[in-house]
Amino acid sequence: MAFKQFERTSLQLSIGIVLSYLCASLTYADTLAPANPATVDACVALASNADRLACYDSVFKPAALPVVQAAVVPEPVKKIDQPAVQPETFKEKVVDTVSNIKVIGKAPTLEPTTSLLDQRWELSEKSKLGVWNIRAYQPVYLLPVFWTSDKNEFPSSPNPNNTVTDAQNLKSTESKFQISLKTKAWENIFGNNGDLWVGYTQSSRWQTFNAEESRPFRETNYEPEASLMFRTNYELLGLDGRLLGVTLNHQSNGRSDPLSRSWNRVIFNVGLERGNFALMLRPWIRLEEDSKDDNNPDMEDYIGRGDLTAFYKWKQNDFSLMLRHSLKGGDDSHGAVQFDWAFPISGKLRGHFQLFNGYGESLIDYNHRATYAGLGVSLLNWY
Repeated sequence: MAFKQFERTSLQLSIGIVLSYLCASLTYADTLAPANPATVDACVALASNADRLACYDSVFKPAALPVVQAAVVPEPVKKIDQPAVQPETFKEKVVDTVSNIKVIGKAPTLEPTTSLLDQRWELSEKSKLGVWNIRAYQPVYLLPVFWTSDKNEFPSSPNPNNTVTDAQNLKSTESKFQISLKTKAWENIFGNNGDLWVGYTQSSRWQTFNAEESRPFRETNYEPEASLMFRTNYELLGLDGRLLGVTLNHQSNGRSDPLSRSWNRVIFNVGLERGNFALMLRPWIRLEEDSKDDNNPDMEDYIGRGDLTAFYKWKQNDFSLMLRHSLKGGDDSHGAVQFDWAFPISGKLRGHFQLFNGYGESLIDYNHRATYAGLGVSLLNWY
């Protein structure tokens, strides 16, 4: 019985040791493993103040914010200067040259509503009207009365085949009229610049008061031409350079010898303006002919080697003054001056007055000096 009592005591002792070991193990594990309760209630249930505080910290401690790397701003790409593209074809070279015309100074922007030369030659893009539109070229007028101070009864020339020996029985007063039209045949030939114009001018002197000679047409001059005109933009001596061009010109009177007169020229055109004032400079070169076929070999010594025309618009009045000269001295110094005035009469009806003095009022009179005056009506505005 004593043995049973000992056995029972030993068993109880063993169970106690095992339980004590388990409790110690659990306590040791709790010490090693940090508390990580899922809720606040779990923290409240902890008996230890330190454990409970650690539990609260684990619950309420904010999560570490993710480290955001600063955005890397790329350095600006340095622009590498590229060499200008060089024009390859002949047309591209011409376009590049024409588009970069710069002489002396730059003129103000071309304004279509106020520029006289732009209205006349459609220089700016806003003024372009396309091709084959008929427009006035030189002044268009009818002068029922056209008087001369000295009739040319015996037209002459260094060519003996072109010298008149019989008097023509002319009257000092006659009539004169002129029609002059132009149209654009090709627009913007070189990029956005360069227009080809074709023009035709005809002026007639009519012996309307010469009943004895059956009122003949004393002289008619025919003048077809083709012009290549370019827009420019520079300033010179207070004027705006707007136009540069070249013209191939033929002028003749369409008559047989000894009254035949004709010549061909290459005319260079320079146009400048400022406000209501325009200036056209036209030097020319005569194209030589065979001496035996030349009706008037000394034409440029009288009609000249160039002309200068100044135009001014004042209200409804148009004034123009033309000067030309042989550009020679001594016995070969010859020239002429012509003044035209177009003025309002009533509504669209306008009058026209013309005064000429010098050589070459017409081809037949190229080497004949006289004064001419005419009065009539202006039919079309040329500016």
